Amino acid sequence: MSLAFLLTALVVVVTPGTGVVYTLAAGLSHGRRASLAAALGGTLGVVPHLAATISGLAALLHTSAVAYSVVKYLGVGYLLYMAWTTLRDKDALTVEAAEAAPPPVLRVVTSGVLLNLLNPKLTLFFVALLPQFVPTGTPDSLGLMLQLGAVFMALTLVVFAVYGVCAAAVRDRLIARPRVMTGIRRVFAVCFVGLSARMAVA
Repeated sequence: MSLAFLLTALVVVVTPGTGVVYTLAAGLSHGRRASLAAALGGTLGVVPHLAATISGLAALLHTSAVAYSVVKYLGVGYLLYMAWTTLRDKDALTVEAAEAAPPPVLRVVTSGVLLNLLNPKLTLFFVALLPQFVPTGTPDSLGLMLQLGAVFMALTLVVFAVYGVCAAAVRDRLIARPRVMTGIRRVFAVCFVGLSARMAVA
């Protein structure tokens, strides 16, 4: 395991994207448990991309403009849906909602998985990243790629969890200020729209 891979993967994971925004939103909206569920969902969403890269399906996304566009615009649509639900769910970030039952963990995890699953750029990232750290002629190249993928997922889980727990830690201070929470909800919605626009024009 090279230090170069660890640093590269850490930079990619720490850089705010759809998973980070979703985890922060879950932490502020519903607390630590939801933030950890969101972090887990974002991490599990890496698995299909890793599998696609190893199996060669990523080559299809790389060479077929139609296949790439279909996955990309599904992702764009889902991000816009997340923006809409963030604005619509006005009670999610209120004092009264703090006493209400949190959303089911499975639903939070599923949304996190979908956010990463519908991001073809993650698969192409693996296509560009993994081969650089798997020397030609390596006896167990598949095992090494799986190992690198597992490390990437572990970093994703830890970083996302830290983001989420930090957001949950300040939740009680912010939740008593409805105007602030309304502004935060709008910021998250704008972030989702911005991320969808960036994905659409990529």
